[in-house]
Amino acid sequence: MTAIPQGRTRRAALVSAMCALVVGMGAGCAEDPDAGTNGVGKLPAEQIQAKTRTAAGSVDAVRLSGAVVTSGRTYKLDMRLKADGGTGSVTAQGATFHLLRVGEELYLKADAAFWNHEDGKSDSDTAAAEKLDGKYVKVPTGDPSYKKFSVFTDKDLLLDGLLTLHGSVKTDGHHEQSGVRTIRITGDGGHGGTLDVSLEGEPYPLRLVRAGGAGTLSFSAWGKDFALEEPAKGETVDYGKQLPTS
Repeated sequence: MTAIPQGRTRRAALVSAMCALVVGMGAGCAEDPDAGTNGVGKLPAEQIQAKTRTAAGSVDAVRLSGAVVTSGRTYKLDMRLKADGGTGSVTAQGATFHLLRVGEELYLKADAAFWNHEDGKSDSDTAAAEKLDGKYVKVPTGDPSYKKFSVFTDKDLLLDGLLTLHGSVKTDGHHEQSGVRTIRITGDGGHGGTLDVSLEGEPYPLRLVRAGGAGTLSFSAWGKDFALEEPAKGETVDYGKQLPTS
């Protein structure tokens, strides 16, 4: 067996000792967390935020799921959105309904219990609710429900309102969401919200924790198109200028 020169042994031992010392001090011999990424993890937080907003606005489709708290009410969302509309489910106050918007046309589909959940309704009201069971009800543009629910189907409006961190924006380390490496940025130390931004491929937002406990949302299927069509006439009910009271 060939003997290893003592000088080489001493150098190897010295390198090992230096690495142990550096690691003990909380720094380097570890793998670079930004190696092989899109590089945004090395940028200042303000630039990361700007890049993720640009990336989100540059594609036509996204899936959004999670909870949004607004005006004291929690809405659980599972929506697919693109430039000309969106489709998916919304749950609020224990009731789940389906939203579909194609262009300016907004439809709401729910079961009879959704339309007839109030006590004291007459038999005629109950009969009307049963006729709406599982049907797409066209929401008139002048009805208060149109503005209230159409926002959940508007990709640009929804993302513009959501992808905003409040207060001083800073980075908060490297993380992972659904197997994808991320860089996290926070507003006001987390009190103004936190946003995980993908370090793989485009810097899309992947997870948002809204300020003030106003909900947590996940984003996926960026740029993946999907079919968006108006329901068949046999599946639709048009109530004219005002929806029935729900």
